Amino acid sequence: MNFTKTLAATAIAACLSTSAYGQDIAVIAGSIEDGFFNLIKKGVDDATLMVEANGGTVNYLRTPNYDNFGPDLVTLINQAVAQGVDGIAIPVWVPEAEVPALQAAAAQGIVIMQYNAGQEVQGDLGAINYFGSDEYQAGFGGGVYLADKGAKHILCHIQVPGAINLETRCKGVTEGAASKGAKVTTLRVPANLDGDVTGTAEAIKSELIGDPSIDAVMNLAAWASDASANAVSQIGGAQMIGTFDMNPAVLERIQAGTQTMAIDQQPYLQGFLATSMLFAHIKFGTNISTNPVLTGPAIVDASNVETALAGVALGAR
Repeated sequence: MNFTKTLAATAIAACLSTSAYGQDIAVIAGSIEDGFFNLIKKGVDDATLMVEANGGTVNYLRTPNYDNFGPDLVTLINQAVAQGVDGIAIPVWVPEAEVPALQAAAAQGIVIMQYNAGQEVQGDLGAINYFGSDEYQAGFGGGVYLADKGAKHILCHIQVPGAINLETRCKGVTEGAASKGAKVTTLRVPANLDGDVTGTAEAIKSELIGDPSIDAVMNLAAWASDASANAVSQIGGAQMIGTFDMNPAVLERIQAGTQTMAIDQQPYLQGFLATSMLFAHIKFGTNISTNPVLTGPAIVDASNVETALAGVALGAR
């Protein structure tokens, strides 16, 4: 009888030691100056309600800007490790900097979840899943779409040169357009222009004036398409404008017919799923059988813009 009670007590203690204590996770994101990550954060915040209800915590960490991006990301990874987190959810934008730091974290037993960027290095990290868009396919589809709409020469603007997800997007745009007989010129601007609508508009305007054959612009962030819209307006041009991601101004232009399309990767879902599924895996041992889980791409144009506007009004798109 005493032996049975001892076994029962031991079993209960084991359960408490593995699943009843609080699990702490860090979600690492991009620049505090980048509005895209406010949409990611809404998903993280909503998932945090579930995490906290089950005794865990979430720490949302962002870089100050994109000027020193790789080292800043490593600093955040090391900060999370030093805080004793059980899991890290993170995009991999700069593999040469992030991969060694994340491998070191994983070697300490920290669970890695990827979202938003870096699907191609998932195996190097042993990350349990990836929530995001297939960047190449998204770019390819965007290039095909603009070419099908009549574009012959597309300018693809990269706001943070070297960021693997952005470079992959423009590669996709280039090859998608080429499959339809169109060509692409890639414009890489200094990373310190990221978020600078005025400075970016000047850079794009200079390209459009310098090469009148450019009849479409593909931006890789919603704010950057605001810059393209300004540039096209200032020169009295008629270039088509496409972009990755959305904001209210993007959708209003699509609605008004002054912007052609946007490619939606559903950042809310990326933040929500990466946070909630990382916690559930650590806390309950759950896994999703689909890997990767693609939240995009989806094209928003005049045919479906009203539905997208409803989500923007709620802060989730």
